[in-house]
Amino acid sequence: MPPDLQNIRCLFADIDDTMSTHGKITQQAYDALWRAHHAGLAIVPVTGRPAGWCDHIARMWPVDGVIGENGGLYMRMTEQGLQREFRYDEATRAGFRQGLEKIREEVLAKVPGSGIASDQPYREYDLAIDFGEDVEPLSQEAVADIVRIFEAHGATAKISSIHVNGWFGEFDKLSMAKQYTRDVFGVSLGEERDRFAFCGDSPNDEPMFAYFTHSFGVANVRQFLPQMQSPPATITQSEAGAGFTEVVDAILRDRQTKQQG
Repeated sequence: MPPDLQNIRCLFADIDDTMSTHGKITQQAYDALWRAHHAGLAIVPVTGRPAGWCDHIARMWPVDGVIGENGGLYMRMTEQGLQREFRYDEATRAGFRQGLEKIREEVLAKVPGSGIASDQPYREYDLAIDFGEDVEPLSQEAVADIVRIFEAHGATAKISSIHVNGWFGEFDKLSMAKQYTRDVFGVSLGEERDRFAFCGDSPNDEPMFAYFTHSFGVANVRQFLPQMQSPPATITQSEAGAGFTEVVDAILRDRQTKQQG
């Protein structure tokens, strides 16, 4: 692990195959969330998962908040209840979803074996095409075909470890992380970049890897490195949730050393 992690106040982190291991949040990873919570280290999941999941995560997990649908929204619990912030209003989101319906039909017709993600009913912005969660894993060529269909319709498409997520509108994980930092911490992420970190595992995390000084990839990110121009600065020894736990523990150790000093 790199030195000088003691000043980090918040860790943004992907969920699937970063916090989770084979689709589950292990006891080890969940314990890491609680250790961070008790130590005052804010954890903010940044995920392609849907608004419906974010509602649950913000309410039930020991996290500061959650950024969902690849940056289209964030949610967090406050003294006044659940705070929901969306990049676009409901009418605009409804228009986006109509455009995505055409893409849905084309992908299912042209890419054999692809499916609609099981969490699609809970989404506000994007269309999630399953290529490796509840369907037999597709080839890289098939995944590339899915991306091309999205882009041919003018949509943004990002590849996670299990889905291709596509959407209309101008947002991504990094832009919402910047907004979250302004809204919640009252600071500019660009001006205090050394006080924030990111941990992820796949190509849709690449803008975050490129931006953060303290960027971490769990070990399973190695399978995607040939596709990436901006890899994480540090790769953990362990994969998935165990790798995420490595990152949390390294930050907490440095914070404790600073406090003792």
